[in-house]
Amino acid sequence: MNISRTINFICILVGGIIAVYAQAEAQQNTYLLIGGIVLLMFGIYRTSRNIPSKFDKQEEESFVKSEKIDED
Repeated sequence: MNISRTINFICILVGGIIAVYAQAEAQQNTYLLIGGIVLLMFGIYRTSRNIPSKFDKQEEESFVKSEKIDED
């Protein structure tokens, strides 16, 4: 696993733990909750940047193939 994926995973994990911890207290710490959500969303954003779009190679996966016509 490369370092970028590890950083993304750690951001998501730590952000989720912080957000759950801040929400679970009787007296909710709003700033801690916002920080956890921001860290969680940052990790998700970095992960989603590396996922390719399914529409990127639409032309290559066409059912209709064109053939080169030789005119002699």
